[in-house]
Amino acid sequence: MSQSTPKELTAAYMSWYRFSRNHAAVIGAVIVISVLVMTALAPWITPFPDHIGSVVDFRNRHAAPDAQNWFGTDKAGRDVFTRTIFGFRVSLMLVVGVLGISVPVGAVLGMSAGYFGGWTERIITGLTNVMLAIPPLVMALAIGNVLEPNLTNAMIAITLLWWTWHARLVYRITVSIASEDYIEAARLAGASHMHILFREILPNCVAVISVKTTLDAAFVILFGATLSFLGFGVKPPTPDLGSMVADGRQFLPEKWWEVLAPGFAIFYATLGFNLLGDGLRDMFDVED
Repeated sequence: MSQSTPKELTAAYMSWYRFSRNHAAVIGAVIVISVLVMTALAPWITPFPDHIGSVVDFRNRHAAPDAQNWFGTDKAGRDVFTRTIFGFRVSLMLVVGVLGISVPVGAVLGMSAGYFGGWTERIITGLTNVMLAIPPLVMALAIGNVLEPNLTNAMIAITLLWWTWHARLVYRITVSIASEDYIEAARLAGASHMHILFREILPNCVAVISVKTTLDAAFVILFGATLSFLGFGVKPPTPDLGSMVADGRQFLPEKWWEVLAPGFAIFYATLGFNLLGDGLRDMFDVED
């Protein structure tokens, strides 16, 4: 079993020291952890977990915030606080689904284009450039018009274009290190292409991919909320932050709490991932 060398331990300690001294990054980490904890414990920390379904209580519709309903109730009398916390679940599921597919696909295609070159490079970079020319929201709305609005189709709509950013990023890194001496030494030693790609090149991309993925999580949450706001996201009565804002806006300004709670939740989650991503950039000393 291999052990870390003193040099590696020192580098890890310095990276962690830079991160811990970045107060904004620590705040971002706390925010992200709090969102994850609230999402995991949602059935136990929310007062009305059954309000995520088709429950209606018209006697309490549009109730202002009070001791029982901290964020008030919506047009169907459902607790806004409960639906906001469960709305985090949909946002995080979207993040995991989109980035769980687009990051590996983009990384593999980017490494392949930068390492093999030739026709492989031309085909992959050409496809990437074509996909990047398509506005993501236009593509997502087009897919939303064809497919039934739900979480899976929202993931498909976003993923179809999101891999391109990771492919281009990893491609640039791979091109810059493909001619390094240790890569050539691995070739001369008889290492396979798979070994070079995943054991020599990929480790040099992990830091940049980690930073990009963390920052992308914020954009995916915003993008998913936008789709739901426009009616192309999760179908009611499933709580979704974007659709909650869309439902509540028609009652502004009198029923302000129906928009404030989910709107602040979107801001809170995106702020956390952005601050955490900036902290990881400093921690790994990644250049823009």
